[in-house]
Amino acid sequence: MITLENEWLSVDILPKGAELQRLYRKDLDLNYLWKGDPAFWGKHSPLLFPIVGELKDNTYYYEGKDYHLPRHGFARDREFEFATHNSQEALFTLQDDPTSLEIYPFPFLLEVHYSLKGSSLEVAYVVHNPGEAPLYFCIGGHPAFAVPLIEGQPYDAYQLTFSEEETAGRYELEGGLLQTKPSPFLNHQRILGLTKTLFAEDALVFKALRSAQVTLGSPGSAHGLHFHIQGWPYLGIWAAPNAPFVCIEPWQGHADDVNTDQELIHKEGIIKLEAGDRWEKSWKVDLF
Repeated sequence: MITLENEWLSVDILPKGAELQRLYRKDLDLNYLWKGDPAFWGKHSPLLFPIVGELKDNTYYYEGKDYHLPRHGFARDREFEFATHNSQEALFTLQDDPTSLEIYPFPFLLEVHYSLKGSSLEVAYVVHNPGEAPLYFCIGGHPAFAVPLIEGQPYDAYQLTFSEEETAGRYELEGGLLQTKPSPFLNHQRILGLTKTLFAEDALVFKALRSAQVTLGSPGSAHGLHFHIQGWPYLGIWAAPNAPFVCIEPWQGHADDVNTDQELIHKEGIIKLEAGDRWEKSWKVDLF
């Protein structure tokens, strides 16, 4: 376990999956991250790479050959190399190997940067293409935050507040695959109340929201978090049935849609990274 610490925060990260395990604000004596109880969902904050969501039949095609990937890809289950570390920053890396090339035929170098900035944690993903041909990938975060944050408060006392008024449909999931047309959902609103039935039909998936930030909190509490999603084209919001957490998921890419032809290069949200190039995107959470 790798620990980062400053005046405000103490953060634990596991090299397996480069996964955040604990997000603790010291002066408030609060751990904002879901505890990972396997009775509901045993993860804390998995990294989604080289796909986000599910492929139709767990299969995609590239240059005439079929390949198979599990939901959300393989990075979350791989051991990352621990590259550098000081008290407030850490870098983890994952590279292609013979095992990955059998199911994902691309050379790659994936970096995950963690950095503390006051009472904020920033997580940056950097993808390098060391190969001689284009690299195709999707990537996303999946952090789960404790709800309630303050013990004894009810789940439905919490809400998500978008920084801009949103009118946006929800893209529903059917058997893990995304519908091509949205269902009406957000209607000139900034506030989305959390309930235990909100995720009865799987995650809420949104495209091209206007907001740069989502706030998790309760009108009855002074504590919560601001989650920065600027620059991410897709957002997932999810919790396991009756579980005391909510995931706020910034995505580059999403599950296959129901009409997919399963060709990797046609996948919505896919990044085409040319030989020798790099790609970077980050998310940040402010704790209060």
